[in-house]
Amino acid sequence: MSMERLSQQVEAYVAWKRELMREVTRYRSWLVQNRLNTEAIEARLDAAIRLLRTDHITLAFVGEFSRGKTELINSLFFSSYGQRMLPSQAGRTTMCPTELFFDPRSERPYIRLLPIETRLAEASVAQFKRIPGHWVNIPLDPDDPVNMIQAFAQVAKTKPMPVEQAIQFGFHPDMLESAGKPDLVQVPAWRHALINFDHPLLRQGLRILDTPGLNALGSEPELTLSMLPNAQAIIFLLAADTGVTASDMDIWRNHIRQLDEDTQTSLFAVLNKIDVLWDDLAGEIFVQNAIAQVQSATAKQLGISSDDVLPLSAKQALLAKVRNDSQLLQRSQLEALENLLCERIVAQKERLLEQRVVNQVLALVQNSQHVLNQRLEKVREQQGELSNHQQDNGQLLFELTAKTKHDHNQHHKRLLNLKTNQRLLQRQGELLCAAVRGERLDEHLEKLRANLGGSWTTFGIHQAILHFFHSVEQDMHHLGQEAETANKMVAAIYQRHNEENPLHGIDAPLFNIAPYQRELQQLREKGDQFRLHLKTLLTEQRVLTRRFFATLVQEVVGLHQRLRQEAAQWSHDALMPLMQHTLEHKQLLESHMLRLKALAQDTQQARQRGERLQRYVSELEQQLQQSAEILRALRRPAPIQRQGKVVTLPVASRQQSGE
Repeated sequence: MSMERLSQQVEAYVAWKRELMREVTRYRSWLVQNRLNTEAIEARLDAAIRLLRTDHITLAFVGEFSRGKTELINSLFFSSYGQRMLPSQAGRTTMCPTELFFDPRSERPYIRLLPIETRLAEASVAQFKRIPGHWVNIPLDPDDPVNMIQAFAQVAKTKPMPVEQAIQFGFHPDMLESAGKPDLVQVPAWRHALINFDHPLLRQGLRILDTPGLNALGSEPELTLSMLPNAQAIIFLLAADTGVTASDMDIWRNHIRQLDEDTQTSLFAVLNKIDVLWDDLAGEIFVQNAIAQVQSATAKQLGISSDDVLPLSAKQALLAKVRNDSQLLQRSQLEALENLLCERIVAQKERLLEQRVVNQVLALVQNSQHVLNQRLEKVREQQGELSNHQQDNGQLLFELTAKTKHDHNQHHKRLLNLKTNQRLLQRQGELLCAAVRGERLDEHLEKLRANLGGSWTTFGIHQAILHFFHSVEQDMHHLGQEAETANKMVAAIYQRHNEENPLHGIDAPLFNIAPYQRELQQLREKGDQFRLHLKTLLTEQRVLTRRFFATLVQEVVGLHQRLRQEAAQWSHDALMPLMQHTLEHKQLLESHMLRLKALAQDTQQARQRGERLQRYVSELEQQLQQSAEILRALRRPAPIQRQGKVVTLPVASRQQSGE
């Protein structure tokens, strides 16, 4: 077993996403064909397709220096080259955070490097990613391994720098190596590296983040504030010969542990270098017991399950793959990590997509299907009535047309009523957005800048940051009150609908700000954590302090923008399932009336009328069959669930909410 398993798993995952995109597109065409599409449904389906298209899986490798992170990435992804691609000799090789991914918009592979000097700016790496001019671009030639190794070696490049300047850049001098002259130290030449590379797994949407050791996590705030929390899984590297050291524990406690609770990130520890415990004289049982003891002790120290601590040897795994030595590969125990990547991380991603895409589209299709079923029942009922009144079915047709017209008027009134409610909700949505409007955040930011600029004492920074978070939390509290009012309004509208349609109840999609409040609280805690460290920071590290808070504030700004967008989107979409239900009924009743009128005007025999009605039944049955096929395809379990690894999410018998 090799990376082929993960490759197959990711491939199956991507194929499943393509299948979902196909079915969503098919449903959209079906709606157009049956005149059941609306602008709101179009927007929702577009968003679903966009999410499926841009989705990717990110794995972050984190750990102290010399734990073998880069060697593990080499053994997982680059063994086919027969040599190390990423530099991973002894010592501090990964000097800057490195992202590996496949960029389909780029014609050729490249490495882009952001100079370390950009640390003097307050802008984050994410902001610099939007300004290509600041990056050094190195083309890659995959057909020339020597060129590749030379290009990859650039990532680990360092440069000598006076200690004072290194401190200005946010480095702690004790963490840096001497450059051979007094007062000179070696610092990374680059702040961040982007590697666009065509690898089967990267092509399928897998992204790898390789991080430097402890000091870099502290001096590049963005890593802990946004890059790591956005990863699906964090692989924490430890060395079997040292166990969990004090500096390992420091990284785990300050930067990683809380991610498991705060985000949907999975945490795993890799106990690397188990080959140092291999002892041919003592025998295999002794070796396995020794490894199991270190594994158990590590799990206990980190507070995670023993199953989430994976002992392996990245170095021996790379060697085994290059030499095609299956016995050594098995002994390296890399397979356990590869299995875990397959079964846990891809499965988690599948569940996330089911929540965010599949269930929402299922709800829309079920809605359409329900309306068609009702219409079909009505037509069959009318078919029966017509055949029972062969003599006077002309009169009966007029009566049926009148009844259908009455039903149509009812749905028309309901639609008008819903449109009025939609306008009221839109106004409530404006109040939601006003509570977190951008200008208000700008005022808080302006005050924060003034307060920070006015005082660089620890107490001054402490007060400025506390005041900023307090102001944002106050706005969030006000938003919570507005959301409560809006939710009551929506709940009442849905309750009325459910009373009128007891067989087709729909849960009200309520606006939930709790995840945003939690996220804000986490950012505040990270700010508090940093403030507590201010006393231990060198006073000259003002640049780092400025950059930390600039990055922290940027995260709050991003959260604010997402909250505003969701508030606006929710107020626009909250009544959509009801609008869709009522509009589809109205549209079908219109075409039904036209059919009945045509039948009533037809002076030919009753048999021909019956045939026309039967044709209408067949058309409705065909539409239902198409919608059933779409439903079946959407309900197909995701690949890992098909293998019985994960319990399939049940499709609710009641329609899921739109949110």
